[in-house]
Amino acid sequence: MVSTVSFDTRDLVNGTGPFGPSEIRELLHALGSDPAMHRDLRLAVKELETSTDRSPAAAVRLGVCQFLLGRHEDSLETLRSGDGGALSLYYQGLAQAATGASDKAEETLKSAEKAGYNATACAVAIADSMRSSGRLSEANTFMTTISEPREDAADYWATKGLILADGGAPILETVATLEKALAVDSGNPAALFALGVIHDRVGNDEEAQACYERSLERYPASVGALLNLGLIYEDQNDFAKAQKCYKRILAAFPDNLRARLFLKDSSASGDLQMDEQEQKQRDRIDQVLGLPVTDFELSVRSRNCLQKMGIMTLGDLARISELDILESKNFGETSLVEIKDMLASKGLTLGQFAEPSFVSSPEPDPIEPSADEQEIYSLPLTELNLSVRARKCTTKLGINTIGELVRRTGDDLMECKNFGVTSLNEVREKLTERNLKLRGD
Repeated sequence: MVSTVSFDTRDLVNGTGPFGPSEIRELLHALGSDPAMHRDLRLAVKELETSTDRSPAAAVRLGVCQFLLGRHEDSLETLRSGDGGALSLYYQGLAQAATGASDKAEETLKSAEKAGYNATACAVAIADSMRSSGRLSEANTFMTTISEPREDAADYWATKGLILADGGAPILETVATLEKALAVDSGNPAALFALGVIHDRVGNDEEAQACYERSLERYPASVGALLNLGLIYEDQNDFAKAQKCYKRILAAFPDNLRARLFLKDSSASGDLQMDEQEQKQRDRIDQVLGLPVTDFELSVRSRNCLQKMGIMTLGDLARISELDILESKNFGETSLVEIKDMLASKGLTLGQFAEPSFVSSPEPDPIEPSADEQEIYSLPLTELNLSVRARKCTTKLGINTIGELVRRTGDDLMECKNFGVTSLNEVREKLTERNLKLRGD
């Protein structure tokens, strides 16, 4: 395994030191193991992009890093102004393949080999470009022209395995080829992703998950691995992890429609799960609050005092303050400690659900909304872009405009079945964006 990088990202991107395949491999390792490096790389790239006197060598550094960040079009444009060397041509070819220009990619990668870039790496990249463009037969034939490599053997076997998998070859043959790649490099992301897909298809969820997770330890992360892993997490009802997968895709590719759709569905499902958990928690609390005090061992004095006060359940105790209970005749500190210990055994405290006392004051005269406010209030509720769950609940409550919503309190909304704390927080956030609040907030 490559050791953790000891260089500074900014110095690597903007400096004048060595910048070749070995430095790029170390950078990729660092990006896969330390999320903070992503930010450092983006900042270094931004700094170099603003430079007005960029040399051809600096253009190559910038173009390679733009490619690593998934900005393939920008990378291609930048590399064209580079020094025209082997490294520049190799990454131009990769960028062309990534943007769908397979024929141009193959020509550029052949030029990179002639310029001195690793022959096996160029040939494997050409074969993978053919595979990605759907020319499986041509890719398979081309792979036979590559002698078994001494260098970059892992990428060679991984690409060969991917071609076999896409072509519908027998699973055992495909798996054996991919395992050759992992024997050389146990963390090869392409081989791990392909193995994950195979396990996924035959229902080996645990093995598939392990393969996808290991593949994501390298950079750049595979979009396919993130999507598939997100779906596995959803099946496990771990919607928070699923959403992280989809957000990682959208951070690099904001226009990825599948990731955006999956994130929306996962968020709605996650809200449902949280609401159900909240309801179960409420049911458990209600059950505990309903327990009669006679079920617990209390002194005769404490029992008699509670009976005189009409306190029959733990819920009654949780709704009365310590001051009120001490005002009862013959109820002293000893009984108070006894009661507190009884409540603590069930995770409750005295007065936990007591109603707050306050002095009532006359309602202030309503303030007439301004013309701008009236315009906002008349807007349909769809303008807030609420989640599916929140929209369904507001519809049940007959709320159709923003004005009708702000006239409701949080408690009003919580009365609707399935409208939990998550949905309430969402409504408050959406209103805050428009400098609005629910009544009483």
